[in-house]
Amino acid sequence: MEYEIRGKNGFADVEVALDTNEQILAEPGAMVSYDPGIEMTTDTGSGGLLDSAKRSMMGGESVFMNTFTAQQPGSVTLAPPAPGDVRARFLDEETIYADSGSYLASEPNVEVSTEFQGASKFFTSGDVFLLKLSGTGTTFIDSYGAMETVELEQGEQFNVDTEHIVAFDSTVQYSTFRPGGVKSRAFGGEGKVAKFSGPGKVWVQNRDFESLAEKIAEEIPGGGGGDDDDGGIGVDDFL
Repeated sequence: MEYEIRGKNGFADVEVALDTNEQILAEPGAMVSYDPGIEMTTDTGSGGLLDSAKRSMMGGESVFMNTFTAQQPGSVTLAPPAPGDVRARFLDEETIYADSGSYLASEPNVEVSTEFQGASKFFTSGDVFLLKLSGTGTTFIDSYGAMETVELEQGEQFNVDTEHIVAFDSTVQYSTFRPGGVKSRAFGGEGKVAKFSGPGKVWVQNRDFESLAEKIAEEIPGGGGGDDDDGGIGVDDFL
């Protein structure tokens, strides 16, 4: 399998070139186009129906995945659902963890599952599960907005708002905290922060969808937390 990530600067897609009998699995809705020699089927992906249902309920992913199989050499083009970047990570019997909305596609030998991250909740939106991508093969992750790769040396530390986390290597250690105490999110606009410690890579995005939804809701009558009490549209309508 070969690939080319195109259209960067927040509007990326990836063209995956498959040789005969090669496959790529992708999230529903990710497909832009594929050549006539490619067959697309829909199934539960790796792990079977039970694992896929668990992934859906706990990781926020679809129960089903689309599998593209090359009957003859051809290409599949995949893109994120929102404007953003795409990165590839080749796993060699390795594991990365990703925000549930950041998985785009992977080769068949990459297992997509979920892992509990503690009752303290990893993200301010309330998610307590991360996607676990493990095995051997290439996986593609996507961001909302531009994506940056931060490579940490042994013991090197890096802090980032959890809503800006796309993915991170399993070798990276982390803990979470709320800067400024409980009032920070309510009055200072900041949520939960993750403190990462190397070695390993962390992928971050420079935008987060929850903040966008909140901003849009503020501009809609009845949705911005003002004095309107007419049952208008709120942030939950966008999330």
